[in-house]
Amino acid sequence: MDLRKLKTLIDLVAESGIAELEITEGEGKVRIVKFSQAMQPVAYAPEPVPAAAPAAAAVPPATPEAPVGHQVKAPMVGTFYRAPNPGASPFVEVGQSVKEGEPLCIIEAMKLLNEIEADKSGVIKEILVENGEPVEYGQPLFVIG
Repeated sequence: MDLRKLKTLIDLVAESGIAELEITEGEGKVRIVKFSQAMQPVAYAPEPVPAAAPAAAAVPPATPEAPVGHQVKAPMVGTFYRAPNPGASPFVEVGQSVKEGEPLCIIEAMKLLNEIEADKSGVIKEILVENGEPVEYGQPLFVIG
């Protein structure tokens, strides 16, 4: 594979929402992996045990609390969109009731728009991703209570 093709592939991966690309051409094989801040694993410390001293109770916990409820997770890597197009209103808002099978968002992967549906009925308690952010496979997107 010549350098121009390789540079074009690198540029395509950099501009798209994909995290990894592997191409086999004849005997040659190229694998391009994009690393970003969003892809790095986050380590959470366990919640502190309440101490008997009153001064320790006044200190807020250092780690964010895990959302309570059913989490809808990303089924693929891509770019998260809350609305079907830039001028439209979002599919769902916090506090809105949803039914199983109702669209919640779109994840764009390799120029394909994939509607993500609710896998459980309930009320949207939290939206965990901002519009236009890249998401990873298995990343929580919504909390349904």
